[in-house]
Amino acid sequence: MKILVLNCGSSSLKYQLIDMDTDEVMAKGTYERIGEQSFVTHKVNGEKIKFDHPVKNHKEAIDFMTQLLLDKKYNTIQSLDEIDGIGHRVAQGEDKFNSSVLIDEDVIAKIEECAELAPVHNKAAVTGIRAAMEAMPGKPNVAVFDTVFHQTIPEERYMYPIPYKYYEKYGIRKYGFHGTSHKYVSQRVAELLGKPIEDLKTIVCHLGQGASLCAVKGGKSVDTTMGLTPLGGIPMCARSGDLDPSVVTYIMKNENITPDDMELLLNKESGILGLSGVSADFRDIEAEAAKGNKRAELSIDAYAYKVAQYIASYIVSLGGLDVIAFTAGIGENQYNARRKICENLKCFGVEIDESKNHEFREEGRISTKNSKVEVWVVPTNEELMIAKDTQDLIK
Repeated sequence: MKILVLNCGSSSLKYQLIDMDTDEVMAKGTYERIGEQSFVTHKVNGEKIKFDHPVKNHKEAIDFMTQLLLDKKYNTIQSLDEIDGIGHRVAQGEDKFNSSVLIDEDVIAKIEECAELAPVHNKAAVTGIRAAMEAMPGKPNVAVFDTVFHQTIPEERYMYPIPYKYYEKYGIRKYGFHGTSHKYVSQRVAELLGKPIEDLKTIVCHLGQGASLCAVKGGKSVDTTMGLTPLGGIPMCARSGDLDPSVVTYIMKNENITPDDMELLLNKESGILGLSGVSADFRDIEAEAAKGNKRAELSIDAYAYKVAQYIASYIVSLGGLDVIAFTAGIGENQYNARRKICENLKCFGVEIDESKNHEFREEGRISTKNSKVEVWVVPTNEELMIAKDTQDLIK
């Protein structure tokens, strides 16, 4: 069985074609700047090819993607009939969805209803779903939600201490995101340790452009850092994370800015970008810190402290801790960030092997033998989780 996985952004399209019999990625790519000077980076047979191919919308992007999959030069597939189903990443499902679902018009309508809490992500997902349906009519499409994995969080942990009527009226509560990543990594850690996932207490640190932590007990999410929207929790590359709420109202009053402007500031101009004044790319900030840039150093230290602080609080959520797992762009690649985070956790018996941490680029343990908590780096694979859910639903 072959599953096509699509992850649509407002002006981007990420895709993977996966052979489910072997879990092999047959081809994958990223379409960027859809609607502008579009280009696609296509990876197949160990080769990376860039095509400058302007498209007006996601439908045209998917049409060109299918041409690449069918191109005889790459010998990926001979016909679109070989694709058995299409899995779509959808960010926000609120509490309307507690599992992945086959997509019909009713599901699309509900995804659109949830869009207010993740406007960029959900609207793009619907655009991609409709484009895929038009490009490949008759194929089963499946929606896999970032929020589903967090439906097991207890009520007292997902409710906010504001008047209850706003939960009843607007559904304001913690929903959490990156669920497919947290699910994959926690399951993979159990496999690597050779232990039943039901016996493990794991904190998954998904540290990328967007970042969240998840406390996973017995394979189930019991708390997570992102909240009503992907803005909550730890500071991120350009997102603020949690703040004293009065910071928001104070800036709005004194700068005379609108709620939309404030959302832009918190989502695009804050986090380590805002603190450092350098970049939203962790690599750039680390390079500046190495040159002695004090604000760059400050932003890295603040980031590491807040991540460690959340890890510490989630030991309470879990009633103990067996494993810390780092994943996503920063978690997998920035050894200095991992080191600083773990230094803040020495009081819990966390010890990492500096040589392993510095040299590590793949999957494995970076903690010492004496560490009371195992520390692992596990590359995430959200696409495989989406493909598996799609396969299960269309069988």
